[in-house]
Amino acid sequence: MTVLLWILIIACFILAFVGLIYPVIPGVLVLWAGFLIYQFGINKEELTLLFWILQVLFTVFLFIADFIANSYFLKKYGSTKWGERVGMVSIIIGSFFFPPFGLLIVPFLSVFATELLHKKGTKDAFLVALATVISFLSSSIAKAIIQVLMIIVFILYITL
Repeated sequence: MTVLLWILIIACFILAFVGLIYPVIPGVLVLWAGFLIYQFGINKEELTLLFWILQVLFTVFLFIADFIANSYFLKKYGSTKWGERVGMVSIIIGSFFFPPFGLLIVPFLSVFATELLHKKGTKDAFLVALATVISFLSSSIAKAIIQVLMIIVFILYITL
């Protein structure tokens, strides 16, 4: 039974990183599922209150980093609200078309077209579309780093 639970935990950790390429998968929630499987299925005593507080702080930081990365680049280059919305939807759609390249191409093209439709010049529309891609990439890198840190803390808690 323990082997099966470990397989599930490892699968959750892997799936959390797959969520970086397929944004419909809530990566951090899947990561938490792995922690909870360990807590309630393997050992209730190793993961202390401090562990859970650290994981909550990492999770909050992950959401803040995601929000800041996205809003910084989009506001810096003057994205319209429609550009932001189309960017979010097109990232999800792009994850299903030629991943991981669809995550870059589909949002870029759709935001570029949206900004042109909102009377932006070609150069400004290009910069907003580029900012959309950069914000997604920087957000994904930040999330990946934080998720790795969360897993490292988990490993340290169960091995020390």
